[in-house]
Parts: sequence; structure tokens; C-alpha cells
Amino acid sequence: MPVTVGTALSAPGDGAAILDVRPLGGRLYEVTVYSPAMNRAIPVWVSHPDFPAPALYLLNAVDGGESGGPWSNRTDVAQFFADKPVNVITPVGGRASFYTDWIADDPTLGRNMWSTFLIHELPALLESRFQMTGRNAVAGASMSATSALDLALDAPGMYQAVGSYSGCPRTSDALARTYVRSELGTFGANATNMWGADDNPAWAAHDPVLNAERLRGVALYVSAGNGSPGVHEGLFDPSIAGDVGRLADRMAVGGVMESVVRECTDSLVGRLNSLGIPAQVAYRNGTHAWPYWQDDLHDSWPLFAAALGV
Repeated sequence: MPVTVGTALSAPGDGAAILDVRPLGGRLYEVTVYSPAMNRAIPVWVSHPDFPAPALYLLNAVDGGESGGPWSNRTDVAQFFADKPVNVITPVGGRASFYTDWIADDPTLGRNMWSTFLIHELPALLESRFQMTGRNAVAGASMSATSALDLALDAPGMYQAVGSYSGCPRTSDALARTYVRSELGTFGANATNMWGADDNPAWAAHDPVLNAERLRGVALYVSAGNGSPGVHEGLFDPSIAGDVGRLADRMAVGGVMESVVRECTDSLVGRLNSLGIPAQVAYRNGTHAWPYWQDDLHDSWPLFAAALGV
């Protein structure tokens, strides 16, 4: 059954609603969804195979896909999934939000109720409109790697697989809180509006390392580089394209960031091992950069596909 397209498909009213479905060609659509929790319309990129299939929710990095562009602009996600029996869903927006529900509105970012949107508002609408089967995976890169794990904690049984690509899956210790606050501060946001002061129990409640037992039974893919030059730090890698300044910036900024990510990821991997929870772990040389996350998406797909039953 083909998806219905057009404008003004439904009015917001009091509940979540699809406002518009715009075809982008082939199996690709831009869907505009009204979120009552955030009282705004959210653009959502969808790759739909035109038959019933499970869903992979693919979350953007710290800019929410708003400045450098979403997954569909920065990777080969459209081409990679063009022949695969899965709906791929990427909300555009949510910069510096950790895709979580904030305890207070932020003067810079406004109202963030992303876990409510992703768990309670969006799936039912898309399942009805795009013939989804109710089986789901979620993956994210950098900031949203932590978010993907946290969503699985928030919604037990909803996700059969989770991908954490180059994230810091700790939130409750002093170093992790400093890292989170610095990420949000880059965009002028105040993390106190997200999870409160440092002694607020919300920081621990959203910590995947502390709450790792609740990930048991979920197919897990966890990746991190070590900050050293990897396969995508060559001067003539397509992502560098001979630009010496770009390469130097990636090593100076992305190298340091990924070394922090690796230490955080070690904490999660160690915790999972101590609990006897299996995970596919991808450690590598490399920096904090999109080409590695495209590689991670390719590498994790077989795990996701098996968990989704396709």
C-alpha cells in the first residue's frame, strides 16, 4: 500500500499528527510531524521500502542535523538502505538536546521533550502511515550515541537493537558531566535545564553504564576510535580531499574528542562484560568524524537486521 502524500494531511489539534508528507524521489520522504509535547513541527527524513518493514531510528549528532546537515547529507545512508527491507527514520532538529526530556525550558533551545516525541508521539504515527511492524532499532553518533542507549533504558522492549557510535555513554560522574556541559555549552545551552544541578538524580538515571543491566536482551553495537590517525585521516581521503587545514583540524579537535570517547566507551564495555551482556564492540584507530560513523552504520547493519528479523 503506497504512502499517502500531500499537504495539510491533518491539523495539530490536541495530539501528535502528521502535517505533511513530501516525496523526495524513490523511497525517500520528508515528513512533517507536529509534537504537542514540544508544541512545534519536526521535520523527519524517512526511507520507506513501500511494504511492511521494521524501523531503524537514526539520530543526528550534536548539531541535530541543523547546521552541517543530517545523516542523509553527510553519509551514504540513502544509497546504503535503498535495497534493504527497513524503514530508516531521522528526525531533523534537537541540537544539543541529548534527545531527552528536559526538566525546564532552555532560553536558547526552547522546549526539549525529545524522548516523549521519539517514544510516544512519532512511532504510532509512522507505523500507521508507513506500514511499520513494531520492531525497532535506534542508533546515534557522538551526542546521540548516548541518547540511543538512553532511549532503550526509557522504553524497555521497544528497541530490539541499539547502536552507539563514538559516544560517551556515561553521564553521572564529574568528568562525564563536564563533557556533557561542554557539548551543550557550544550551542549556548545550559545542561542544568536538562537534568538539573550536579546532584540531581536525573544524571544517574540517564547513565547507560550505571543502568547497563536494563540493556540485557538488546542487540548492542558499540564503537569508538582512539584519537590516533585512522583510515580516514589520509590527505587524499574523500572527507579530507587534499585540504591540509581540514586534516590538521580533524586531528587537533576530533582526535582529542575521540580519545575522551574511548575512555567513556571502555567504561560501558567493561560494565557489560562484568554483567555478561553481549555486545559487538568496534575499536579502531581514528578520530571523531562522520566517515567513521558511516562505516559503523554499515558494520552494524547485519546485527540490526538479525535483531529486527529481516
